[in-house]
Amino acid sequence: MLDRVFRDEWGRVLAALVGHFGDFEVAEDAAQDAFAIAAERWPGDGAPDNPGAWLMMTARNRAVDRLRRERTLERKTRQLELPEPVELTLEEPVIPDERLELVFTCCHPALGTEAQVALTLRALGGLTTAEIARAFMVAEETMKRRLSRARTKIKAAGIPFEVPADRVLPGRLGTVLAVVYLIFNQGYGDGRVDLADEAIRLGRVLVDLMPDEPEAAALLALMLLHDARRDARVRDGEIVLLHEQDRALWSAEQIAAGRALLDRAIALRGRGPYTVQAAIAAEQVETPIDWPAVVALYGRLGELTGSPVVALNRAVAVAEVEGPGAALAIVDALEIGDYRYLHSTRAELLRRLGDHDAARGAYQRALALTVTDAERRFLERRLREL
Repeated sequence: MLDRVFRDEWGRVLAALVGHFGDFEVAEDAAQDAFAIAAERWPGDGAPDNPGAWLMMTARNRAVDRLRRERTLERKTRQLELPEPVELTLEEPVIPDERLELVFTCCHPALGTEAQVALTLRALGGLTTAEIARAFMVAEETMKRRLSRARTKIKAAGIPFEVPADRVLPGRLGTVLAVVYLIFNQGYGDGRVDLADEAIRLGRVLVDLMPDEPEAAALLALMLLHDARRDARVRDGEIVLLHEQDRALWSAEQIAAGRALLDRAIALRGRGPYTVQAAIAAEQVETPIDWPAVVALYGRLGELTGSPVVALNRAVAVAEVEGPGAALAIVDALEIGDYRYLHSTRAELLRRLGDHDAARGAYQRALALTVTDAERRFLERRLREL
């Protein structure tokens, strides 16, 4: 039960604490203390009627106790005097809410891009340092130092906890969209439904906040079109590839909403990477899929991003048009290190070409790198079939 509460409440509790105290370190330590106390007490005492409010009050009191002990400033102590603890009701806030403010704080231009993304994944998604390090393909200790420097810089630079003024929003939007999409991918890829849902919720907030920004609408379209296939992606605890998915399990409502948002982005003259990705996702829910169009769209996306991961995805589409040999030539030219999908894609292409020995080695490499049970079961089955 506590795991579910953590997924549901971590971002909200931390955002409220950062907004109240203006200090990431104090807020994060207090939130962690509150969840630790809950883990100790709730199994015996039972969970409170409003777990979020209990966690918020406990964390806030822990933060106040810490600041009073440190006696940093008499003025700060006076400001932090609180009434006796009461049962709070956490209402869904109006736009913009504290979690969106937290995203914009983490995405301040004074921070480097990687620090922005990593800090948001930690703060909003509650991902561990090890999980974030894995997403960036760096050592855990390296990521720990990055997060620490980012928190210190926010405090030292006095970066405000707020959604910026209208004139500043467009310049910050690109980073915020990238972070929201990374949160979605982390949740969608690793089976963290809470993270995927939170990213979609933030996407809706951004569209409402900036209705004339085509890339905001396109990102929301992209997430909805992917999420529409959520129930069909896993069967009997195993990943199901796109062409094997039961389309009856796809959400027609989300697909329709995604297509409408894509049309809106195009009408707003959207030509950016999220518009192109949403167009690819829209093609992938068509029957049949127009694979030459998907290849062309991935080519355009590659021009916009220069990303080797995009080139890998294009190779998958090329396999459907020109065959696995042409796709394998693309994959073998990529340098993405220990990116698990590089090895699993290569294994699939080798399997289709009949090179079972090489395929077996690639599957084993992918299996050693995978982090989800559903992917592990899929790869193990492929190995057994070989």
